[in-house]
Amino acid sequence: SKISMNCPQYSFLFHSSFDMALSGILTEAEIAAGLQSCQAADSFNYKTFFIKVGLNSKSKDQLAQVFEILDQDKSGFIEEEELKYFLQNFSASARVLTDTETKAFLSAGDSDGDGKIGVEGKTAFIKQ
Repeated sequence: SKISMNCPQYSFLFHSSFDMALSGILTEAEIAAGLQSCQAADSFNYKTFFIKVGLNSKSKDQLAQVFEILDQDKSGFIEEEELKYFLQNFSASARVLTDTETKAFLSAGDSDGDGKIGVEGKTAFIKQ
């Protein structure tokens, strides 16, 4: 029946809420372009990704929304584990970042050396 086909799988619940939150910020085409630019392992470059998805041209409020979505434990920081799944937060079919990519991404946004990206640094980080 139609109803059973439309029941969301639990693993996609997060992604559907993410899609809804992103709907006013990023288009599916922007997200697809960003994901396409980093298919191969160790090919993820956060600057290229932010430009491809258009994050560098968004408002502070929109960036804050994206940050909140990535900050899954609502600690006010994006930790290494949350960064690892960064691409998957954009698409369930995307790959997980490699350790090398995660560390490079983290060090770029970790302004005070505490091993995480804080809310304060996120806008400057994305606009670099």
